[in-house]
Amino acid sequence: MVNASHPSIPSMKFTYTTEKEIDRIIKSLKHSNSYGYDKITTTIIQVFSPYITSPLNYICNRALFTGTFPDRLKFATVRPLFKKGDKRNKLNYRPISLLPVFSKILERVVQTRLINHLNDCNILRNEQYGFRPDLNTDNATYQLTNEILHALNNKTLIGGIFCDLEKAFDCVNHEILLLKLKTYGITDNHYKLYKSYLNNRYQRTLICDQTDNAITSTWAKVIHGVPQGSILGPLLFLLFINDLLIFVREKSIPILFADDTCILISHSNLFDFKNEIKTLFINLNEWFKNNLLSLNFSKTQLINFTTRNTNQIEIPIDYNNTTIPISSATKFLGLRVDCTLSWRDHIDLITKKLSNICYLIRNIKTICLFLH
Repeated sequence: MVNASHPSIPSMKFTYTTEKEIDRIIKSLKHSNSYGYDKITTTIIQVFSPYITSPLNYICNRALFTGTFPDRLKFATVRPLFKKGDKRNKLNYRPISLLPVFSKILERVVQTRLINHLNDCNILRNEQYGFRPDLNTDNATYQLTNEILHALNNKTLIGGIFCDLEKAFDCVNHEILLLKLKTYGITDNHYKLYKSYLNNRYQRTLICDQTDNAITSTWAKVIHGVPQGSILGPLLFLLFINDLLIFVREKSIPILFADDTCILISHSNLFDFKNEIKTLFINLNEWFKNNLLSLNFSKTQLINFTTRNTNQIEIPIDYNNTTIPISSATKFLGLRVDCTLSWRDHIDLITKKLSNICYLIRNIKTICLFLH
């Protein structure tokens, strides 16, 4: 389920926070009118920061020293964020957790220490691009296109499996995650703090009716998953999925951005190329199964990249009576990638978006002139 213990990874160091650090964190918070169940916004926190920095510093240090994350900071109001498609289909919404601002301050303190530990010990793999300093979608898409072009220029076969995980953040198993944290040197009070952060969390759903009245559900206990919209959640997910790269790395090129996963396979021999792709897909599903995650087979795609004058190779993948057919194009981190890297589909997509924006600008032009 997870790798064996890593004796070479030292235990995470303990460092207190200071009022200066707390003040810096408060100033770095994004201005927002959204708030958690306590209805306290970042604006209020920033206005009164000179009066609350000292007590917040004390609370954060007590949390670090005792390994206890305050229970009152573990209540999340979940708002469904519409993505695209049919608004009546609940699968087309992404749940965003609205947490108290005080929770974000403490999470930032904890996150800073965790990132320092991960960087000092080189724990996160280089193929992990999400939620890390100086590694973003540009780096990930550059790596993807560079590997494909390099293989095509060398007349080597190359294909990619673009995985779509079902509710990945919401399905993270706490016991498995905590076991992995131990293998990465997060022990003693640090381990207790992350266990406390994950346990006894509660959430409720908030929606607005047609007259903009807020309707909330009752509070329900969260038994698995990491909160989307939190500070620590994405980083904990990176640690949860980190050993997947060890599992598939030998003959493949993985590119990960949180739960967006692409695995490239390249080979000069057609027979070996097909076998390695099929073996890789079986191994991927085995890892997901062992870690209580699952692929959305309807959205997972296989692409065989070719030059414009070459036909695609049919490599149907069968797993548990489900076939993953080969696709000619897919979307990865906002980039529309087709099998020949022609960028025609991506240009058409951007053109359509720009056309819609221009239409809106033209419509509000008269209103802006009138207000001026």
